[in-house]
Amino acid sequence: MTSIRDLLDESLAIGDRFDLLLEERDGRLVADHPHDSSPMDIAVVEGLERLEDRPPAEPVEVELLGRVVDGRIAGRVVEDSPNG
Repeated sequence: MTSIRDLLDESLAIGDRFDLLLEERDGRLVADHPHDSSPMDIAVVEGLERLEDRPPAEPVEVELLGRVVDGRIAGRVVEDSPNG
């Protein structure tokens, strides 16, 4: 049986990785969620030490985590940015 959590995880793409262009909003590095069906954007809160520039000029690979920070899905940088 499919649970509400399963449906939310699928919609939010928890555990998936995306190449995202980050921007600074409200003191956080954030990105639009790549799935139109997602009700939340992404806040990158882990792996920030990998970034030389904030925000980076090029997209970086971000993994979506299973928690919410400031009303956004938490994410972490999983690979060095081209400028890092």
